[in-house]
Amino acid sequence: MKTIQVLGSGCSNCKTTAALIETIAASRGVAIALEKVEDFQRIASFGILATPGVVVDGKVVHAGGVPSKEKIAGWL
Repeated sequence: MKTIQVLGSGCSNCKTTAALIETIAASRGVAIALEKVEDFQRIASFGILATPGVVVDGKVVHAGGVPSKEKIAGWL
């Protein structure tokens, strides 16, 4: 199971990113644990300056803007 964190304030881009990750994981049959992180101190601890940020298994893989479906599929 992949642990995925979506970092951001809860804006529309953050919500879209989380929904895309859930949809793509489900369509590929990949089990994930998705956490939405909205606490600014926790977000800053990852070194993210632009949101949404995405962390997969403890590694920052994306920051700023909604990631493409292809990019998300690559994380899974």
